Amino acid sequence: MEIVKKLNIPAEFFFDKVVDSVIFDIRKATGKSVTRKQLRNYEYVKQFSKDSRARIKIEKFVENQSYHFRTSTTRNSYVVQYEVRPIDEKSCEVHYSETMESFGFIQKANDFLLGIALGFFKKRQFKKMLTMIEESY
Repeated sequence: MEIVKKLNIPAEFFFDKVVDSVIFDIRKATGKSVTRKQLRNYEYVKQFSKDSRARIKIEKFVENQSYHFRTSTTRNSYVVQYEVRPIDEKSCEVHYSETMESFGFIQKANDFLLGIALGFFKKRQFKKMLTMIEESY
């Protein structure tokens, strides 16, 4: 999935919202407070339910520009990338991409079918989130 959207907010404002969410997620999952400077290559385990957990690794973090992370489970691996480019002082362009690698034939088939079915809704929900961030400025 790939989304490119121009937002009428400064790049720094958008990036701050993303980073605040990341730091909150780390604190919720681990009980540890981390700073922005500690995010590059930071890795932690997040428990989703009793039987479901994932290892999350921040693979790239460049202040106000890039945030990439990988979420790995026993069934698949997701890579999410945010690239934020300022257009001017009051607007920016957000490039969001998400790729998934599934392990095993049945899992690949299942994820492929689910991806087709849910892809449209996922894109719509993400665009709605971007609009909400823009409106919060």
